[in-house]
Parts: sequence; structure tokens; C-alpha cells
Amino acid sequence: MTTTRLEPGDTAPEFTLQTDRDEPLSLTDLRGRKVVLYAYPAAMTPGCTKQACDFRDNIASLRSAGYEVVGISPDSPAKLAQFRERDAITFPLVSDPDRAVLRAYGAYGEKQNYGRTVLGVIRSTFVIDEKGHIERALYNVRATGHVAKLRKDLGLD
Repeated sequence: MTTTRLEPGDTAPEFTLQTDRDEPLSLTDLRGRKVVLYAYPAAMTPGCTKQACDFRDNIASLRSAGYEVVGISPDSPAKLAQFRERDAITFPLVSDPDRAVLRAYGAYGEKQNYGRTVLGVIRSTFVIDEKGHIERALYNVRATGHVAKLRKDLGLD
């Protein structure tokens, strides 16, 4: 199964998904702002917690630079609410249980996990401009250190 990857300039796939607060969030709701959409495999696992806390710890400076952060995973809204509460996550987490949006972004497919090829969420980050186009599509990012690298790449440091 090959995964189609997005490239800078592509139109970001539209979505409306339930959040950790069990409310719908659409990409169009964020039009006019830059969006950092990051895909992660599973709430409350060590790597995903580290990554979410990194975004949480950098949210003020990202927002002051005009970026809204949204996390996406296959987890249920209820599990995302637990994650938000446990780790004081201060940005929306959206639920993609059928993985349709993750697939549309090229963030679900075959990946290497401990030397085996498995089907799953590919840890990825997408920077979407104010008009809904992909500015950056970063695949197979690391959970640790990724936010610092992203901030540097975006010229925030």
C-alpha cells in the first residue's frame, strides 16, 4: 500500500472532526490563520506525550507568531479528553477513528516499527498557510526535539 504524500503548494485536505471537547472542528474554521497540524499514533503513550507537551510548552510563542496547533490521532474524543486533562494540553486534539483524514494527508500507511513493516499512523507535521495550502509536509518526524526543529525552520528562534 503506497501512501500519497503531500507537497508544499498542495491544497490541504479539508476535514471536520470531533475534538477532545466533543465539538466539531473544521480546517475551514481556522482559515486566515496558519495551522500546524501534527499527526501522532496514540494518546498517552510516551513519545506522543513528549511531543504533545513540547507543543504545549511552545504554544504561546507559536500563537504569537500566528500559528494554531491541532493534534490528530485515531483516538476517541473521550480518550483525547483524558489526554488533555492528564497533561494540560492547551490546543485542540481531533479524533480520526476511521483514519480517512490521516490517509488524505499521507500520515497513515506502512511504516517501520522495531524493524518490522506495520500499518499505522506515520508521525508527521503539516504547516498550512492562511489560505489552506501546505507550506511544509514533514513525515517520519521524531517525537523528541521536533518542536524545537520546527520553530527553527519557521524562523521563530
